[in-house]
Amino acid sequence: MAHAGAGGGLEIVPHSSDLELDLPPENSLRQDSLYRDATRPAHHAGHHGQESWVRTLRLAFQCVGIMYADLGTSPLYVYSNTFKKGVGHPDDVLGVLSIIIYSFILFTMVKIVFIALYANDEGDGGTFALYSLISRYARICLIPNQQAEDELVLRYKHHPKPSATLRRAQWMKNLLETSKAAKISLFFLTILATALAISDCMLNPPISVLAAVNGLKLRAPHLTKDAEVWITVGILVVFFSVQRFGTDKIGYTFAPVVTVWLLLISGIGIYNVINYDIGTLRAFNPKYIIDYFRRTKKKGWVSLGEILLCVTGTEALFADLGYFSIRSIQLSSTFGLLPSVLLTYIGQAAYLRKHMSMDISNAFFNSVPSSLFWPTFVLALITAVIGSQAMVSCAFATMSHLQALNCFPRVKILRTSRHYSGQMYIPEVNIFLCISACVVTLSFRTTGFIAKAHEICVVLVMIITTLLMTIVMLLVWKVKIWWIVIFFIVFMSTESIYTAAVLYKFIHGPYLSLAISAVLMMIMIVWHYVHVKRYKYELEHTVSRDKVKDILERQDLKRIPGFGLIYTELVQGIPPIFPHLIEKIPTIHSVIVFITVKHLPIPHVDVSERFLFRQVEPKELMVFRCVARYGYRDTLEMANGFVKILVEHLQYYIRDISLYGLGEPLRISDYSAHMDSFSKEKPSGHAIYAEEMLTPIQSFSELTMHPVGMSNIWTHLQGGKMNVEEMLKIEEDQKIIQSEVNNGVIYILGETEVVAKPHSNLLKKIVVNYAYSFLRKNSRNGEKMLSIPRGQLLKVGITYEI
Repeated sequence: MAHAGAGGGLEIVPHSSDLELDLPPENSLRQDSLYRDATRPAHHAGHHGQESWVRTLRLAFQCVGIMYADLGTSPLYVYSNTFKKGVGHPDDVLGVLSIIIYSFILFTMVKIVFIALYANDEGDGGTFALYSLISRYARICLIPNQQAEDELVLRYKHHPKPSATLRRAQWMKNLLETSKAAKISLFFLTILATALAISDCMLNPPISVLAAVNGLKLRAPHLTKDAEVWITVGILVVFFSVQRFGTDKIGYTFAPVVTVWLLLISGIGIYNVINYDIGTLRAFNPKYIIDYFRRTKKKGWVSLGEILLCVTGTEALFADLGYFSIRSIQLSSTFGLLPSVLLTYIGQAAYLRKHMSMDISNAFFNSVPSSLFWPTFVLALITAVIGSQAMVSCAFATMSHLQALNCFPRVKILRTSRHYSGQMYIPEVNIFLCISACVVTLSFRTTGFIAKAHEICVVLVMIITTLLMTIVMLLVWKVKIWWIVIFFIVFMSTESIYTAAVLYKFIHGPYLSLAISAVLMMIMIVWHYVHVKRYKYELEHTVSRDKVKDILERQDLKRIPGFGLIYTELVQGIPPIFPHLIEKIPTIHSVIVFITVKHLPIPHVDVSERFLFRQVEPKELMVFRCVARYGYRDTLEMANGFVKILVEHLQYYIRDISLYGLGEPLRISDYSAHMDSFSKEKPSGHAIYAEEMLTPIQSFSELTMHPVGMSNIWTHLQGGKMNVEEMLKIEEDQKIIQSEVNNGVIYILGETEVVAKPHSNLLKKIVVNYAYSFLRKNSRNGEKMLSIPRGQLLKVGITYEI
């Protein structure tokens, strides 16, 4: 309670009711007061919490349309590619069917649906999410921009932190953090899987659509191969042309179509089993697998690559987890996808055993009853397009993740929905996929050749997923070691057999998928390598506090009206571009903020936890440092909207440091482990000063909820008076900031040219001076990525020798 004191100020008198607080235990962990709403519960329920069965069933139905179209169209081409030269023995069909059954159950159901889905990153799946999850438990990032405060973000660690008693978790953590080779290997595996996934997105539409179009030959026997190819190209061009309209907005409307497709092909499968050979069900006996390999020997082993196509789309199922809950996927895949797909393969096998001499190239459509041909053909074509849509959307999301990881040149990302941040369109990627898909179709002409390129993408991504999953089990999950050993041995051994078969054929087959993946990887490696080197250069050349103070107190330095935002990638210290700017133009705006846009290895960061602020001495000059943190799925605001949010939080920060920094600074000793991560220097003591740490709006309420902070506040406030002048000073500083914003906001960007040092080796000069320079000149400018108006932009040129 406050009333006027004798000295004309405001004296703080504690009211009895004010002190009746429900305080947490002394040893409880208080969220750092840097963050507003830190004591509030999460706004969004997790994907994997308790949910009603009604919602689960609704999600289970919806995920059929998003996730299962690709897996549901694989029966169009698996048998036709496996038996390209015909069926040699009736039991060969049973052997291949048995491999399909157990491969689908093992890789799709057991590995992905019932194991890998739990290794999600706040609801996001895929190899990128696995890498992000690992990076939250071990410092594996090659860019040294981690901050202690990052770990205090509400969603930073949603899994229980590994116990210190788990020696293997600590061993794995130490290995990843201390071994540069381990960090580089993990990064290499992640970008390899990413490059393969993009290549897979290039191959999936041609093979699915071409397989569906091939069915026309049964009703139009005079249709030439050229006509089939050009029909497929026409469909692909139309398909990629409509991407800019945001077609995945209607993703949920795909569910009825794919559901009807799955019901139809399962019904056809049942019909074929009853009508032709019910004995095909014997394929559930794995002895037919052994007999198949004994009979066919090397030929049977080589055919594993084509058989593997039955699980194509499985990794995309994992990557698209963010749209649904684990329980809904497990429910729909167990009772919907699994029986439908297996019945289709069993039905085709029953038909093939009775028609061994027929043309195998159209095995699926040959097994369809003539009265159902046209409905089946139309649904096959639509489902193939739906499956392709899911893969293209996955490619867009993957490229967005690469941007957040600073592993790819900047590209234009358009959000196609105001309500769903995950729905996006990337023109450059869309054009690349369209041209590549058309070239693949025109060059290979048949699903057989495309399948060979497709297989290697599928199998290598499977291997990488297994490796990353094993690391997650060791580092993050509290799983008994023998479960981890079983998982690794079972999946690594079986996938290695498939990989060997695919690589054997690769020697004699198309190299397109790996060639494109290699090019994409080289782009990622070059871009990321130079980015890391540039960051380390800036870190080594940060401006010391004393030098910053000298620059700001220069007599010839002019302050002009306005609010200046100086963009930098550094989260520690002042970048070297600042003295360079002052040296060339000894003028700065009345309020300066050094702003860093940083992506954390989590999908989303709440706005209340987005900004970290520090004030640069001397404080009366109104110079601040700020880190704006985003998740890799978060959307950057438009420049005007970003400034509005930043200024709002900056004013909270001004209020807090003034409110808590009266007289002698308050010391908050309960967070002794943390340091000022904006500075390269460590603090001399263990305590952290309140005026350095507090921001934004709810800092006072958060501080009072902690017993140590509460006692410090009352000790401080009871010892003196809150002067009216000091309260007015808070209001005055806030008005100054708002006034300077009204005077105009100027965005200052460094136009940094990076060159190799004169005595660098030839390879480094080629990479930095030519390869990186070419990529940089042909990528989008920083101001376009940040949506900065040209009339408010100031570029500062500087050269770094790395």
